[in-house]
Amino acid sequence: MSLAGEVVGWAGAGLLVLAYLLVSTHRLAAAGGGYQLLNLAGSAGLLVNAVVHHAWPSAALNLLWAAIGIAALARVARACRPEPRNLDHR
Repeated sequence: MSLAGEVVGWAGAGLLVLAYLLVSTHRLAAAGGGYQLLNLAGSAGLLVNAVVHHAWPSAALNLLWAAIGIAALARVARACRPEPRNLDHR
């Protein structure tokens, strides 16, 4: 699992840098779903790597980072839902 943990960790780091680059160059909106997905995937990769290496402070940080990403994605999903139509024609 060590090689897999390394690959997943490096992929996670790359995704976080990519997310930052895309937001910094205005190619993604920080409040958008794409940015939040990249952040979530990146933090999950680094979380796996941290657990493999027993780096508990880093694991805790990335667990919190992932939780923030999940909450942000839920907020984006709620904002994209259409409002229910009122079908009461009284």
